[in-house]
Amino acid sequence: MSDEDTPAPPPPPPLLTLRDGMPPLVESAAALAEMCEALAAGTGPVAIDAERASGYRYSSRAYLIQLRREGTGSYMVDPIGFDSLLPLQEALDGVEWILHAATQDLPCLNEVGLYPSALFDTELAGRLLGYPRVGLATLVETLLGFRLAKEHSAVDWSTRPLPVPWLEYAALDVEVLLELRELLAAELVETGKDEWARQEFDYLRTFEPAVRVDAWRRTSGVHRVRGRRALAAVRELWETRNEIAEQRDVTPGRILPDAAIVVAAQALPTDKDSLLATKGFHGRGAERYSSKWVAALGRAAALDEDQLPTRAPRGDGPPLPRAWAEKDPVAARRLALAREALTALAEEQNLPVENVLTPDYLRRTLWTPPKTREPSALADGVAEQLAGYGARPWQVDLAGPVLVDAILTADVEPEPEPAVEV
Repeated sequence: MSDEDTPAPPPPPPLLTLRDGMPPLVESAAALAEMCEALAAGTGPVAIDAERASGYRYSSRAYLIQLRREGTGSYMVDPIGFDSLLPLQEALDGVEWILHAATQDLPCLNEVGLYPSALFDTELAGRLLGYPRVGLATLVETLLGFRLAKEHSAVDWSTRPLPVPWLEYAALDVEVLLELRELLAAELVETGKDEWARQEFDYLRTFEPAVRVDAWRRTSGVHRVRGRRALAAVRELWETRNEIAEQRDVTPGRILPDAAIVVAAQALPTDKDSLLATKGFHGRGAERYSSKWVAALGRAAALDEDQLPTRAPRGDGPPLPRAWAEKDPVAARRLALAREALTALAEEQNLPVENVLTPDYLRRTLWTPPKTREPSALADGVAEQLAGYGARPWQVDLAGPVLVDAILTADVEPEPEPAVEV
């Protein structure tokens, strides 16, 4: 086929624009009261989004809140100048919130006193419906046929005053959430997944994430560190950097990158000159806080052996799956059987397998299942365990029988392979 016969690619979808022009920016008590009155008079759910200064600030606070409701239009709130947003919370009492990726925005909205009475998460709805990509821009283009500009997604939202192009970008994130919610909700009903979604949304609304233990272990490159003393140095440097970052409200990596922590922990210098001469030790705060880094390394060097961290954190969960075959071959068979069956079930239901059942709940249940092997009692025990870990009822109903079958099957000693005559 010649170039002349090759069909031209389809034109890109039109760029989404603000249908009502730039929404007002609410910065005063009078403007807040006026907005709350308008929102309370609106109908249906309210679309909400928040902008944080990730990568710039230590805190995850909201630096801008965008809202849109039918009959009201869009508003943007600068929360920095308000001691309380209680009037907004009261105006939205009993109103469903539409969020995209609620786990990202709810903590910062809760921090300013905003809590939803009901919730619809468009990202999670997309996952439950089996969409391969569930970013907001992708769903808007797929379902609504508009292209969403994302050129300001990584800017420093703590900047004041906020540039007009940034505000326009932010307003677009709630421009079509109402329409997107309607399409996804209808598809959830059509596929029989609306009750699953309701349970997931209720769980998100009330879920409180656990405080991460040993967060320093997530230092990038820590796997290259050898020896418990060096691990202790990573911990001391990480915690020192974290304290400085919190005091200055700056993201930790802007003070000292993870790579610098790792090289310093491996070299274990004992004074400022040798620390600053360590190849790879760099960053804005490398020299400025050099005395603090040296002190942190000194504390690691002075620890007794029994105070040094181990390579793997101690926890209350099961061992890593790769160790199951050696520690408990029967448990390893349970896990292999359940994983295979859950993968098939996920494909059948057009779901990501991690949404069928959280992997941690799977491992915990199969490592220490109920002792009974009477099928009915075992099913009740597995359901109780899964619910105790946090699995939603629809997940228990869907995945519970798979785990029961895996437990009963794995407990039967496999037939030995027949000997091959030579």
